[in-house]
Amino acid sequence: MNVRRIYLPERLKTIKLAEGESLIAYCQNQPATITSVDPVYRGNRASFGLARANILIIKSQRHLTLFDGNSPVRQYPVAIGKPSTPTPVGNFAIATKIMNPGGVLGTRWMGLNYDTYGMHGTNAPWLIGQMVSNGCIRMHNSNAEELFALVNLGTPVYIRD
Repeated sequence: MNVRRIYLPERLKTIKLAEGESLIAYCQNQPATITSVDPVYRGNRASFGLARANILIIKSQRHLTLFDGNSPVRQYPVAIGKPSTPTPVGNFAIATKIMNPGGVLGTRWMGLNYDTYGMHGTNAPWLIGQMVSNGCIRMHNSNAEELFALVNLGTPVYIRD
């Protein structure tokens, strides 16, 4: 990719232009240096998550903790399933990741490998910390976006009472 860089010489900073003359038109007629810039390849963006990430959700405390191995990295408040549609307990993994699913799912969806349950953002952030969902784990959109970037497909998810 070629980039054209124009430097404003000292003599142009003090130039007096005639009435109606444009400094931009004057600058466009000046010679410029052409520099070649090579883009840096950064690999697959999806592989930048934590290498040993795993997630622990404690339903009674209504929080989700992201671990890198055995070290806690982040902790987020969540909403869980209501008594008639409880959040399942068990060991799962992230099976799907979708950006901007929209509606009640907020800005990110991380589906579990169990039925249609998952972790996602919300369009009702005032309900975080309560038992209101149909079994999914709801998060603030900003937290769901951060978690989405830190985990990969296959990340273990442990849900406990």
